[in-house]
Amino acid sequence: MTQLAAYATSTGEAFQFWVLGTVAVIGALCTVFMKKAVHSALCLAGTMIVLAVFYLANGAYFLGIVQIVVYTGAIMMLFLFVVMLVGVTAADSLKETIKGQRWLALLCGLGFGILLVAGIGNATLTEFNGLAQANSGGNVEGLAALIFTDYVFAFELTGALLITAAVGAMVLTHRERTERAKTQRELAEQRVREGKHLPPLPAPGVYARHNAVDIAGLLPDGTPSELTVNKTLRDRGQIRDVSAQALNDLKALERRAEDRLERTNSGSSGKNGEASQ
Repeated sequence: MTQLAAYATSTGEAFQFWVLGTVAVIGALCTVFMKKAVHSALCLAGTMIVLAVFYLANGAYFLGIVQIVVYTGAIMMLFLFVVMLVGVTAADSLKETIKGQRWLALLCGLGFGILLVAGIGNATLTEFNGLAQANSGGNVEGLAALIFTDYVFAFELTGALLITAAVGAMVLTHRERTERAKTQRELAEQRVREGKHLPPLPAPGVYARHNAVDIAGLLPDGTPSELTVNKTLRDRGQIRDVSAQALNDLKALERRAEDRLERTNSGSSGKNGEASQ
């Protein structure tokens, strides 16, 4: 029965493969063709979750849990948070820093696709062992035995490739400082010489009634100060202007104060008149 189960594919397994496989392919394509980096990261996370389901369905429980906890839950979410904090948009990084990198990437992708198709086309399986025999000693033990025996060189080469990619990313993003960094005293002297913004910059918000970073503070004349908000928010046009509301509230407060003062003055004048009589 075990041998027959290894050769047979149930209707549920076939349905799961075609439905989830379609979702995984669509997510992978959306990762490449989405214009916003946040949307691409979310699509990639969805594809990784589908792959984890495939691992669990095929009896690779350890790989499925690692796929969800490590890759989807840690690495991809960290990448997503970094993208959201940094604020990468579709207008960023349109200029190539390395000439011909797109054509080189396309050539490498085409070569990898040819190797993948050739490898799958030449693969031959005469018999299937099934999941029971593969996980007879435990899923983690069976995986470790394959990694450190039959596929140890492939595993080491993959690790070396990942380390090389990480080091290359650090080298490409690192920028050497061409001049000495100015000290705090030098920066203060420069501000004094220029005669601009000698005191500290005003904080965001409107008279302590708003502490959001996208709300500009008001100057004494009631106009919003652009120095109180981040330059990135100004370039995106994501600044909320509440100066009109604040001025209206201030005018209403002044009217109430005038009315109260007039009543007070009238009341005090009446008392003075009675006292003089």
